[in-house]
Order: sequence, then C-alpha cells, then structure tokens
Amino acid sequence: MIKSIAIGSFDGIHIAHQELIKRAEGVLVIERGSATLTPGWKRSLYTKKPTFFYLLENIKTLSPQEFINKISRDFPKLEKIVVGYDFVFGKDRQGTIKILEQNFKGQVEVVPEVKIDNISVHSRVIREYIKSNKIEIANKMLNRFYRIDGEHIKGLGLGSKELVPTINLKVKQYTLPNGVFAVNAYIESRVYKAIAFVGHRESLDNSFTIEVHILENFNTGIKNSVWIEFKNFIRETKKFNSLKELKEQILNDIKIAKRLHN
Repeated sequence: MIKSIAIGSFDGIHIAHQELIKRAEGVLVIERGSATLTPGWKRSLYTKKPTFFYLLENIKTLSPQEFINKISRDFPKLEKIVVGYDFVFGKDRQGTIKILEQNFKGQVEVVPEVKIDNISVHSRVIREYIKSNKIEIANKMLNRFYRIDGEHIKGLGLGSKELVPTINLKVKQYTLPNGVFAVNAYIESRVYKAIAFVGHRESLDNSFTIEVHILENFNTGIKNSVWIEFKNFIRETKKFNSLKELKEQILNDIKIAKRLHN
C-alpha cells in the first residue's frame, strides 16, 4: 500500500518533477487534458513508480477539504504528501499548501523551486523553448531528450524518387518545434540515428509534415508507433526554388546530422 505520494500535473516529468517523485513511493497525476510534453498515460513511461490519475473534470468542484478527504480514502495508508512550492488545489484553486498542512493528518513535504542557469524549471517554460527550437535547453530541463511518437502514414512519394526516402509521421497533441533536427528514431524495438524535418513543406505543397530519414541501413516494416528523440537543432525551415536546390540542402543537412550523431 502506498504510504507517500507526489501530486502534480507532471507534464514533461522534468527535473523539478523528478525532485518531487524521488521523495515518494507513488505519483498522482492531476490530468487536465492539456499536457503536450508527455500527454496522458505517457507520463508513466518516465518513472518506475506506480502512477495514478485523477481527471480534473471529476474533481474540479471539490473543496480543498473534500480533495484531501478523497486522497485519504483512495490511499488509506498514506503518511506523506509531496508537492511543489507553487501547489494549489481544490475548487477555484482555493487550496494552499498551508491548508494542506493544516488538514492532512500526515506529513506534507514541499519541494522548493528548481532552477537551471538561473531559470525556473516549469513545463510552460520548456514548451516555449521547444517551440523556439532551443531543443538543447529543453533537453537539459527535461534531463532527457525530448520525445514524441506518431503513426506512420503515406507521404507524397517524392522522397524516394526525387529526394531522399523518409518516414512520414502523424503526431497528435505534442508541442512541436519547427525545423530540421538530428534525432534518434525508435522503430520496432530498434533505435536508429536519423534526421527529421518538422514544419510546412514550403517548397512543395506547403502542408505540415513530420518526415524522418534514417541515416543507417534500414529495411524493416513499420507496424507500431514510431518514437523520435530530438537531439540537436540543425536549421530553420525555408523555401527553395527547385527540387535540385532542396535536395542539395537535404544532403548537406544529412552531413551535419551525421557529425552531430558521431
């Protein structure tokens, strides 16, 4: 039975979240439905500890005392709650850490603010770094490579004929960067060095796409979701006047990606 639990939204399971989690036996996620770093159940991929979910929709009308009562019922052996310094809870966010300490019968451990390079680590900050292509900083705050997964879909067919062969992905809910990146691609239980394009195909049909080119020998079929890890930013997206110019740029990008991987 769980005797201590860390509570929060935990989108990203970044280094500040990890500080909470390492102090508890279990993790209680308040699922708001707005997570875009680690959507839904995928939070559980980044901790070995048992992970539980409360849907915000189901608890948002609870008063602070009713919320505390619910936790006490759901975890009857609970002796300690771990929260961040800015934790609020209950209807209209009325519950404060002081209220939690006064009304929970066990221990309340409050984890102070976590900073990197004097920048406070929050999911919203990481999302902004990702959207502005500052992947290396985001990875530092996550304490891992930023990862997304997607469904393999059919592309335009130009890659293997005119440019380079790519795996096209349909990705839902994640915060996305925009540009060309050195990535790791996880396909059917194997990891490959790869390069990814994320953005609008300005030189072709201007549609949004995520395309991955594998830099190693690759001839397997794809049945399951493909995961990619963003390692390094290479360049912004741009429009080219011809397929020849585009291909020359892609080949140069590949050279850079290989150097970054090595």
